[in-house]
Formats: sequence, C-alpha cells, structure tokens
Amino acid sequence: MNKMIKTDLQQGVPFAKPSLDEREAEAARRAILSGWVTQGPEVAAFEREFAAAVGAPHACAVSNCTTALHLALLAAGVGPGSEVVTVSHSFIATANAIRYCGATPIFVDIDPATFNIDPGLVDAAIGSRTRAILAVHQMGMPFDVARIVEVARRRHLPLIEDAACAVGSEVLWNGRWERIGKPHGDAACFSFHPRKVLTTGDGGMITTVNPEWDRQFRLWRQHGMDMPDTVRHSSRQVLVESYPMLGFNYRMTDIQAAVGREQLKKLPAMVERRRELADRYRQLLARIPGMEPPVPPDWARSNWQSYCVRLPQDVDQRDLMQRLLDRGISTRRGVMCSHRQPAYAIEPWSCTPGADRCADGRQCDRLRESVLAEDHAILLPFYTAMTTAEQDLVVSALEEAVEVSTAARRASV
Repeated sequence: MNKMIKTDLQQGVPFAKPSLDEREAEAARRAILSGWVTQGPEVAAFEREFAAAVGAPHACAVSNCTTALHLALLAAGVGPGSEVVTVSHSFIATANAIRYCGATPIFVDIDPATFNIDPGLVDAAIGSRTRAILAVHQMGMPFDVARIVEVARRRHLPLIEDAACAVGSEVLWNGRWERIGKPHGDAACFSFHPRKVLTTGDGGMITTVNPEWDRQFRLWRQHGMDMPDTVRHSSRQVLVESYPMLGFNYRMTDIQAAVGREQLKKLPAMVERRRELADRYRQLLARIPGMEPPVPPDWARSNWQSYCVRLPQDVDQRDLMQRLLDRGISTRRGVMCSHRQPAYAIEPWSCTPGADRCADGRQCDRLRESVLAEDHAILLPFYTAMTTAEQDLVVSALEEAVEVSTAARRASV
C-alpha cells in the first residue's frame, strides 16, 4: 500500500476554485465606478465577445443557466401538457426548467462511456406531446451532437443544448473542430457559476441561430419591456416603454459582465491547462486497479469542467468520500439523478412518453446506467490553478483509501 506523499499542503485540497485575480477585480471596479451597474454596456460587450468566441450569431446574457433553459424552452413552444425528452442524470435545474414551463420531463438513460444522453434511446422517448429535446453536455463532455441533431431534425423538434458546464468544449462537426455554443441545435445555454470554467459569480448566456428567438429572450429577460434601458437613457427625447408581454427579471448585471469579459480572455489558456491536468490524472490513476477515468470520444474535446471517475467494484462510494475528506480532500458524488430526488416523488416525470412515472420510482430500470453513475462514481478535486503536488496528493490518498475501503467491505461480507 502506497503511503501518502509528504506535502506542505496543510489545508488539504478543495473540490474546486474559481480562477479569479486582480484583472477581474479591476473590471468589477470599473463597472462599479461607471455608475451603470445593472444590465447595460458591459453586458452588451460581453454578449458580442462571447458570441464571437463560440461562433454564434446571437448571444443573450441572463441571470443564470436555469433562467436560460427556461427561456429557451419557452421559445421552443414548451408549455403545459408538453413533454420534453431529457436526462435524469443532471443537476436538478435541467428537469426543473421543464417544470417551470408546466411540461413533463421524459427521462432517458445515459451512455455509460460519456455520462451523456444515449442517442439510441431518444427516438423511442418521443411521443405525440413531445415539444423539444433538451440534451446535456455533462461535466463539459460534449454529447453526441451529430446523432442527436439528426433525430431532432428528422422528428421536427427543437434541440436545446444544456451547455451549463461546456464553455470552451469542442465537437468535431463536418470535419472541423467547433466550440459548443455555435450552436448546433437551436439554442445553447451556459452557466457562469463559480464551479464553471468561466465564472461571473453567477450568470448565464443563451446562444442561438434564430434571430426571432434572440429577440424574444431580450424581451423576456427584462419584464417584457420593449425598449432597452440603454436606448431610453441615451435618447434626447422622452421615450416611454411598454410591456407587450409577460416577462421575467432575468437580467445580468454590468458588474458580472465586466468580470466575464476578463474571464473570456483567459478561456483558451484555462481550457488548455485543464486538459493537461486531465491527461495527468488519467496517467496517475492507471496505478489504481479497477479505477475508470473518463475517456473522450474521438469527436469530442472536453473543457474538463469536472473530473469524474468510476470506482472499483468493491468500493463503497460514501465510505471512500469520507476517508478522503478525513484527509482534507473534498470530493463530490457522481452526478445526481433528478428522478431520485424527493421533489420528483411529487413532480411529474416519466421514462415513457405519455405515461406516468415508473412504479419503481427511484430505481427505475429504464434509467439503470444513470443510477449506477450516481452511486458508483465520484468527482475528484479539479480546478485551473491545481498544482501537480495537489494532484499527487489526491491520487496518493485515493489509492490508499481504495485499498482500505475495499478491505473493509470484503471483511464485512
């Protein structure tokens, strides 16, 4: 059994850290001292720069990715009585956004190799009430865009990409590497939460190829007001706004956008560093029998927003996580399954179009791979500023914890 390496990392290793420095602090200061701190010129500049960075014709900043998903689904025509094909294996916001529209999520299982929606199961999940497909680029790993786009187009359904984790990720499209967010479906929704590669503290972005959708997003995010504040405040004539539709308060602040603009400049270097760290993790983890690190398909380049490993068969997930935490190393369980949460014992969902939820509820057999991924995988500490010493410490502690946990479990059988 390998002993833990000696290190001066007395505080252990955190699960994640945002990559922020004086450049973001100065940007926030600039916005604060400008006197314009809500949605304004910094937001407009961030939208232009983000659109250019991902290759999208339109980008609309919003308060977070959950609100982005809500607006994208509304634009797709999702409403009460509708069904949306998606995954349970995602942060609960994915399913919740569907419920905000009064629609029912139809959960399909994941491909165990990528933790993403299984393209082979999507067709069968589409029914007469289906109004959209909502596919997730889980943990920054692109889903099989080509196959899902083909199903969506053939079935005449909008495709919304939950790209919350995927800023900087790429997919091979018609022989060329293109960034997630172009988008390849109808809209892509991003998160700028502190755990994401690019952060504004909180915030979101919707990219789309549809100019009418973009117009709708801009109306909806500001209470349905037909006139941007920038137009009204810069006019030499008195202008009075109107509210032709029911809207929401889903705006991003200029302080957040100013931070986002600095983060966007760092994005290529941050993604490059994370790819180096992911490759190094893979090499180090090879020494732990039964540990399965993630492997990107040939057509995908992840930004490695999170690093998720499948555990050896005899290892108890919670026991292992506690042993690591006792050593000062913070981890997270495998990505949650929404259908197993208490809220979805009440909220409607199904794994079959037009049907009620499964009788077996939390252990739905149609979602077997999703459940296995939640229960038998963990997310390791991972962040742009992570050092090789921190990685060595994590893997050494993990190796020892796996051996102890495996021995303890075998002894109890």
